[in-house]
Amino acid sequence: MRNNLRLVVNNQHNKIEEKQFFEKDELKIILDLYAKMVSEGSWKDYGLNISSKQVSFSVFRNAAENALYKICKNFKPRNKNLKYLITDTSGKILKNSYDLKSLLKNTNWKKLQK
Repeated sequence: MRNNLRLVVNNQHNKIEEKQFFEKDELKIILDLYAKMVSEGSWKDYGLNISSKQVSFSVFRNAAENALYKICKNFKPRNKNLKYLITDTSGKILKNSYDLKSLLKNTNWKKLQK
């Protein structure tokens, strides 16, 4: 009896998109900001939302409310400045950039709050 087993390495058909989430350094930047804002008492909770087009990190003042902001990463932006976005609860783009670190560093979160 002969077994017809074979090892398939790097099968392109089953390969999961590697960039379909925040990368490690991107997540570190976001979580560092989140920790700072929690320690200031501005933010209380967060959530992650993943779709085929983007991943978003939602920030909440209280767990029972709608998100204050969403920090989004578009997987296939129409132009490079739309790769990273900060949106409000209605989806309106408040700020955008091609560089996550500069986007978050140059955002005055107190002025964005209503």
